[in-house]
Amino acid sequence: MEADLEALYQELSACRLCPRLVAHREEVARKKRAAYRDFPYWGRPVPGFGDPRARVLLFGLAPGAHGSNRTGRPFTGDASGAFLYPLLFQAGLASKPESEPGDDLKLFGVYLTAAVRCAPPGNRPSRAELKACARWTERELALLPEVRVYLALGHIAHEALLEHFGLKKAHFPFAHGRIHPLPGGKYLLDSYHVSRQNTQTGRLTKEMFLQVLGEAKRLAGL
Repeated sequence: MEADLEALYQELSACRLCPRLVAHREEVARKKRAAYRDFPYWGRPVPGFGDPRARVLLFGLAPGAHGSNRTGRPFTGDASGAFLYPLLFQAGLASKPESEPGDDLKLFGVYLTAAVRCAPPGNRPSRAELKACARWTERELALLPEVRVYLALGHIAHEALLEHFGLKKAHFPFAHGRIHPLPGGKYLLDSYHVSRQNTQTGRLTKEMFLQVLGEAKRLAGL
């Protein structure tokens, strides 16, 4: 299973299907933000990260331009990761409360990935880009057979998962904290995204997200 995921990551890292995303991710990596001028940028599609035997899958939107697009790891290097990883640690799902590229961080029963694997301009992927990346989602999720809970971070991730499962959006409306039973004894669980826009405005608090993680653990039997 791990070898299959690694092979998928290698193939994914060479993907150039979406010209707009390729141009943006590479321009950002070339120009860099001043604070990271002396740091290398990943500048490629970002693979998933976590426990290959995960029972909970956290499904985000896309890499941040100077976060995952810089570090090559989901939710790493920007405000979303600074919010997420300490809470994963507090919930007993991570070996430590921070994430840095190349470190020894381990996730327990959890896997992180996203609907789009390249950083989009303005953090807004197009419909065509979401559709193009769905092929990677299909292959990646097929290699994670023990997942029981799909935790969608935001409505775009929620809808991408519904499309993956062939389910009608009207029957599964997004709402923070809502649990949607899926076929086969699985669940789709919704949360506001862990973006700076949500966490700094109080739309999503640490207490709210810890509650969602607790629900995910309960549903997954962790």
